[in-house]
Amino acid sequence: MSSQNIPMPSVGEKTPIRETNLSLDDRVRSLKIAKEDRLDNQRSGGWFAWLLVVGLSVACAWLAFRDDQFASMLGFARPVEESKTETSPKPTSASSSSTASPTTSVSTKASDGSLSTQTPTSANPIALESRGYVIAKHQVLVSPQVSGRIVSLNIEEGRRVVKGEVLAEVERTEYQADVEQTRGVLMRNEAELSELETGARPQEIAGATADLQEQEELVVQLESQYKRLKEAIKSNSISMTEFEQAQSSFLSTRKRVEKLRQSLDMMKEGPRKERIEMAKAAVIQAEANLIKSEWRLDNCTLRAPISGTILKKNAEQGNLVNPVAFSGSTSICDIADLSDLEIDLNIQERDISKVFAGQSCEVRSEAYPKRVYKGTVSRLMPIADRAKGAVPVRVAVRVPDEEQGVYLKPEMSAIVVFYSSPEK
Repeated sequence: MSSQNIPMPSVGEKTPIRETNLSLDDRVRSLKIAKEDRLDNQRSGGWFAWLLVVGLSVACAWLAFRDDQFASMLGFARPVEESKTETSPKPTSASSSSTASPTTSVSTKASDGSLSTQTPTSANPIALESRGYVIAKHQVLVSPQVSGRIVSLNIEEGRRVVKGEVLAEVERTEYQADVEQTRGVLMRNEAELSELETGARPQEIAGATADLQEQEELVVQLESQYKRLKEAIKSNSISMTEFEQAQSSFLSTRKRVEKLRQSLDMMKEGPRKERIEMAKAAVIQAEANLIKSEWRLDNCTLRAPISGTILKKNAEQGNLVNPVAFSGSTSICDIADLSDLEIDLNIQERDISKVFAGQSCEVRSEAYPKRVYKGTVSRLMPIADRAKGAVPVRVAVRVPDEEQGVYLKPEMSAIVVFYSSPEK
């Protein structure tokens, strides 16, 4: 095949697509030259774009430092010199869990998530605010010490009682009989002990002495008869039977004399110490049984263990009460001293460092938020609640006598404001 001379296109010139008889090498060479030209053009255009961006950035920065308004729009902060004439610090917000000025209204977040705004009445700055529940510091469940039927009841919810006041009466018949029985046993044992300690009377000793003398005289007589028959038996003048009877009477009487002599000596010496000790032990046991019986009888009368208010009535007249069995009533009422109350709170672990014993507080019930009571942190519990991530805290509250059980009632919710300084 003969080759033809075809003119080559210049750099950057598009080669028109036409029907021509080009070799494969010529076609590849023409495409490569066009691709390199395009890459050169792209590199030159990219450098120009970067230079334009850098110039705009420098211009914006310069304008930002000149114009405060433009700087704030772009997010730049212009340094501001502190005023040398300002001497008093600005109060911080209570929402940052620190302190607040006592003359400003503070918005705090309670443990239930609600926000409450109030004006502190104390001169101390607020350290923390939390929500808890009112409990009685001294609350007693009045239960009977003995079982039986209630024959008298003097209980009504809300009634104030004094310590020692009669609340109920349990049937006494069985316990009265036990007292009389144990008293009789005690009297018998005391009499036996007295008899042993006193010993035999002079008349008894005199009678025993007379018996001994009588037997001694009889022994002398029987001994003389025995000796006479002993001589007679040698001559076979008496039978052997008569001799043996005389001998037996003499020997038995002599032994009886020895026994009477020993009994007389013991009577004069007195009873053994062991018998006296046994009698004393029996008396002590009888006295203990009598004390127990009288204690049961006394406990048939149920009295108020403390002065306070009856919170709940748990029994009625005619009920059977039994302190140890599951059947029947186990208590008759609940009594609490409503003048000495506490607020039970759970302070989160992140805030517990702001609470300490003796810290001054103010307490407001949610039912009566305008009534403020003075409180003091009485104690922080020694163990935390893992489930709640909190530490139990108790705040003591004193309530005037005329307001007991009126505004602050057990189990009511209350808001406690903790102040930074301790109680003065």
